Formats: sequence, structure tokens, C-alpha cells
Amino acid sequence: MPQSVPSLPRRVARMLRTSLFAQVACALVLGILVGKLWPDVATDLQPLGDGFTRLIKTIISPLVFCVVVVGIAKAGDLKAFGRIGLKALIWFEVASTLALLIGLLAANIVQPGSGMNVDPATLDTSAVDAKTGGGSLPSTTEFVVNALPTSFIGAFAENSLLQVLILACLVGAALLHLGHTKVPQVLPAIEQAQEIIFAIVGFVMRLAPIAVFGAMAVLIGQYGLGVIETYAKLIILCYAAAALFIALLAVALKAVTGLSLWKFLRYIREEMLLALGTASTESVMPRVMQKLRKAGARDDAVGLVLPTGYSFNLDGASLYLSIGTLFISQAVGVDLSLGQQITVVLVLMLTSKGMAGIPGSAFLALSATASSLGAIPAGAVALLLGVDRIMDSMRVVTNLLGNCVAVFAVSRWEGALDIERAKKVLNGEHTSGQEEDEVSLGLGVPDASDASDASDEAKEAAVRPGAHAAAGTAPTSQGLPDSAVPAQSAAKESAPEAH
Repeated sequence: MPQSVPSLPRRVARMLRTSLFAQVACALVLGILVGKLWPDVATDLQPLGDGFTRLIKTIISPLVFCVVVVGIAKAGDLKAFGRIGLKALIWFEVASTLALLIGLLAANIVQPGSGMNVDPATLDTSAVDAKTGGGSLPSTTEFVVNALPTSFIGAFAENSLLQVLILACLVGAALLHLGHTKVPQVLPAIEQAQEIIFAIVGFVMRLAPIAVFGAMAVLIGQYGLGVIETYAKLIILCYAAAALFIALLAVALKAVTGLSLWKFLRYIREEMLLALGTASTESVMPRVMQKLRKAGARDDAVGLVLPTGYSFNLDGASLYLSIGTLFISQAVGVDLSLGQQITVVLVLMLTSKGMAGIPGSAFLALSATASSLGAIPAGAVALLLGVDRIMDSMRVVTNLLGNCVAVFAVSRWEGALDIERAKKVLNGEHTSGQEEDEVSLGLGVPDASDASDASDEAKEAAVRPGAHAAAGTAPTSQGLPDSAVPAQSAAKESAPEAH
């Protein structure tokens, strides 16, 4: 007997209930509408996005620590881990330098600031001070020294990823040195803590649509859509340069690994949309780490390359900084020579490495660059205040894709990438253990757009009270990997299941 086809409203409702992508997309649209129609109300929604970001940040440091320690211990080769780090730094430097050069080339060709004839004396620089909090970027020496932890607990308390990475490397090296016979309980305990953290990620991600709604409403409420008209030329240029850079990333990924960047983008579409909505790549780091591992990248490569990239591989920021510097110089009527533009690249190569986690870091880097040239008034940086937030989407997408491509490329370079598994996962084919990973991430219910009508009805019947008992099966514990289920199996077999 043929199964009845659910009505369109019912299918839409099911998709909104089961698909994170659909939920975040709807929240994005609603946030734009609220920000446009009720800007005064929208500005009060800031805590929604900030609260979600704070919850995610509490998870990042312990997660990175666990993944790196487990990766080193399981790989069993500290030298290989060192090679991965060195190759990652080489890739980061090449990629970020390429982004800077593309930005300078694009700004020279299009001339986004020409004809503005701005008098720097008329600009209010106090807004820049408020944006940066009166801070400054660390020097190269300070950056290196600050990366070294002064306290084991302090590194986690301050959420300093580089310090946590160093501690994780030391702990992983100590586990290799002592061997599993001397400390047999440590590695399993860290692995179990890692699974608990991923379960927490699944819980927190349920709040993602609320966070996106709040963040987008605040953006539109504060800045409106008029700023897009004022800076249209600069905005279009930045996004076009980012598209060119991403196209080059796609070519590099295909050449090095044979993988498709488009398929990978579809694979992380929920994370990408969430990063766009919250204007933060940190908000999706835990999920992206798990998806990269699931796509065949080895734990040690993912644990080292991705977090390090958040400090050393800011490709989107590099594009924006190079274009922004020339935009400012053109707007105030300063013609930079080739030598001065080379100086811009060299200065930004250094300043962009210390930007992560510093409020107003883009303005600090631009001010440092202007000061080093001596030809551009530092106060001219205020020209970008109105458009900076609009550029977040470009920076987020480019930074995230740049770091993910780096993970695949360095993993392939080191022989730490399962190509066959990666192709299957990116093609949408389930591999062994993938369903368990999805449950641990809070993704246990498939996207309704990918399921047949018959399977939709079966899923709906399966969640009704008594369905598991009728089918003679037990459901998987939500939010926990299968490895956590056996500990409960005896109780489930001896007692009736409660619904």
C-alpha cells in the first residue's frame, strides 16, 4: 500500500524542526527584518549573540587541548607533529601573503577611494579610540612571549589558544615519553572528556538560531542598509577580491588533495551560515573540527592546524587590510609609491599575526601601517568605521575556508589524510562511524530535504511513545556517542524504558 505524501506545510515544519541550516537561515531573515523595521528594539538584542559566543568560547580551549593531546598520543610520533606545525606555518605565510598581494592589486586597479577628497582634519578619531579601547597590537617579541603560558589554569581561563596548544603539546609529549604502561588511565580520561565536550557542543548549538537572529538584528539596527550605498565601490571590491582568493583556494585544494571546495562548502553549510550570522569563526570551531576529523583528516593535524590558523592565517583580514590601506590613502589624496606599497605588505605580514582576540584589531593594524608609512594620517582610519562591520561576512568566510583548506592540504602533505573517506563524506555517502559522530554533535536527525517521504513517515512514527518497544529496538542516547551507551545497556535490558 503506497505511503501518503506529507503536505507542503507539514514538510516545511519538519525541515524547520530538524535542519539547523533552515533554522539559521530563517533566523537570519527575521533578524534583518527586525533590524530594519524596529532598529531601537534591535539594539537591545545584543546579549543574544554575545551569550552564545561566550558559551562557545568556554568550550574551545578544553576541546583544543583534548584533541591535540589525543592526536599526539595516538600518532605516537612527536617528530611528525613538529613537521605538521612547520608545514602549517609555511602554508599560512604563503596564503596570507597571497591575500595581501591580491588586495593591493585589486585596490590599485579599481581605485575605490579616488575622488573622495577627504580632509583628515574633519574626521572624528575619538570613535576609533572607542573601537580599539586605547589598545595596541603586540610587537613580534611580545607576541612570541605572550604565546608562552605562565600558568596551566591561566591559559584556559584567558582562552589563549596558542598557550593551550603549547600545553597540549607538552602533555602529549609527556604521555609518549612515559608510555601507556606508566599512566594507563590518563589518555582514556582525556578521550572521555573530549566526548563530553562534543556533547556540550551539541547542546549549545541548539541556541544557534537565536544567536544569529540577535546578531543580525543588531547589525541592521545600528548601521542600517544605507551604509552599503555610501561604500558600495569598496564593499564590492572587497567581496570580489575575496571571491577571487577563494577560487584560488579551490584550485589549490583540488591540485593538492583532489577534493572539491564546493562540495566541502556544502558539507559545512550550517557552520558557514552560523559564522556569517554571528560574524565569528570561533562560534563554529568545535563543529568544524569534528567535521574535518570525520572527513578523513587525522586528529593531530586538525588539532594543530585549525586552532593555529586562527592566529596565523587570517586571509580575509589580510585582504581587507591591504585594500583598506590603499582606500584610505586614495580618499585623502595620498599617492603611495611601489616602495611604500611593498612596505605595506611587509608591515601587514607582521601586524596581521597579532590580531586574533584583540578588540578593534583591524583598526589597530591599519593605524600601525599608516604610522609606519608616515604619509597617511593615522586619523584617516576613521573612514572605515561605518563599513567595518559590513566586511565581517567577507572576513569570516575567507578566514574559515582558508583554515579548512590548510588542514586538508597540510594533512595531505604529511600523509595524515584519508582521501577515500574524505571523498565519500563530501559526496554525502555515510561512512563507518559517521552516524555516531552526528549524534554526538546533536545532528542525530537528518535534514528533511535529503530524506524521502517514506523515511520521513518512518522517523515520525519512530519517535512516538512506545515505538521503540514495538520495534524491539532501543534508541541511541541523544547527545552522546555510542561509546557512552554500553555503560547503560545493562540497566536498559533489565528495566522497561521510560519515555
